Amino acid sequence: MKATIYHNPNCGTSRNTLAMIRNAGIEPTIIEYLQTPPSRAELVKMIADAGLTVRQAIREKGTPYAEFGLDHAALTDDQLLDAMLKDPILINRPFVVTPLGTRLARPSEAVLDILPDTHKGAFAKEDGEQVLDAKGRRIV
Repeated sequence: MKATIYHNPNCGTSRNTLAMIRNAGIEPTIIEYLQTPPSRAELVKMIADAGLTVRQAIREKGTPYAEFGLDHAALTDDQLLDAMLKDPILINRPFVVTPLGTRLARPSEAVLDILPDTHKGAFAKEDGEQVLDAKGRRIV
């Protein structure tokens, strides 16, 4: 199965998501979006395909969100997209695209919704939280 992750290697959620994709036996295309941001059309499509609004796809924590005044309710989607494309750190992460769908993998286990049931055993996040049991089944 093909998969693409818009990844930030400095983000624990992004690293956990990448590890879960690999645990399913998939080696995804990895796009470090801070160096290679998506095009406007790609970003708009990912947001829509994930069922999100532009405002839900913007990252606030650890970004210049407040400094840029992006919390102002009167800002349009186009203005928010402009800011995200100008400063990609504002794009929430990680977005994952597979033939089964598109997700903003926050929390990281949201990626399981768009991966095949081919997991190779147990999986725990970096912090030790168990996500999959020894048979590769999701722990709820």
